[in-house]
Amino acid sequence: MRVREVISALNTLVLTSHHSSEFEMDWACATDLMSEVLYYSRENSLLITGLTKRQAIRTADIADIGVVVFTRGKEPDTETLKLADDKKITLLITQYSMFTACGVLYSLGMRCCPE
Repeated sequence: MRVREVISALNTLVLTSHHSSEFEMDWACATDLMSEVLYYSRENSLLITGLTKRQAIRTADIADIGVVVFTRGKEPDTETLKLADDKKITLLITQYSMFTACGVLYSLGMRCCPE
């Protein structure tokens, strides 16, 4: 699934200026526990989380995750935005809950990391 498809499906706001709408992701990882991201995620994954702190960006960087979706309209602080820009990680905000965001993407063919 391409970033532009995620943006459309989840009706997201794009927070970072460097995003590539053609970047393709094969998997999604949805959690607020960053240890689970490190354990379960795969390269070219999408992270769906409610955690809007720098820890989420640092974890995404370590796990080679290029796109992070913040749920329930939660907005990161400026330090988190700057870190995401520095690491070239695309940040998106959706008004959907994590459960709904996962369901929407699953219905469009996105699969969970460990599957």
